This record gives sequence, structure tokens and C-alpha cells, in this order.
Amino acid sequence: METVSASVNILGRTYKLRVAAEDEGALRKAAEAIDTQAKNYGKMYAYNDHQDLLAMVALTQITQLTKIQDSLRYKDTDLAQRLQSIDSLLEQILHPTKDQNSL
Repeated sequence: METVSASVNILGRTYKLRVAAEDEGALRKAAEAIDTQAKNYGKMYAYNDHQDLLAMVALTQITQLTKIQDSLRYKDTDLAQRLQSIDSLLEQILHPTKDQNSL
């Protein structure tokens, strides 16, 4: 895995990182989103402390991530149940004598 050096700016502060080359675009996009959201919070709530702004961004983003993970977990469980039902129906269609022999 090739790594590259990347610099991003959040709230006027530069952060230098080494990341996988394929992750650089996502890193820059994330840094830009954090910077924009933090600046928006600063305007909306008249905060000047960057730590407070970054904490608000982190809380917002992790809340959204948690909701998405919960939704995916539910969808995975629902999908597994549906696939089991389909598998059971296919077994009955493909091997109808199995059930009759066990009676």
C-alpha cells in the first residue's frame, strides 16, 4: 500500500498526515466538511473556541454515523431472514420428497 503525505486545513490550522494514496481524496473531503461545519456552528452559536466547535462537529457526525450503522444492522438482519425464507422455499421446491419422507 503506497502512502502519501497530505496536508489539510481545519479552522485555520494545518494538519500533516501520511495516508494511503487511495484515501487522500476522502481525507481532503472530510477535512473540508469538518472545516465548513465548524465554521457554520461558529456563526450560528457565536462560539469562538475551536475545541467547542470541533466537539459539536464530532457529536453531529458520530450521531449520524450511529444512526446509519443501526439502520444497516436492521437491514442486514431483515435481509438474512428473507434469504433464509427464500432458501427454505427453494429447498421445498427442489427437494419435495425430503419433507414427505420425514413425515
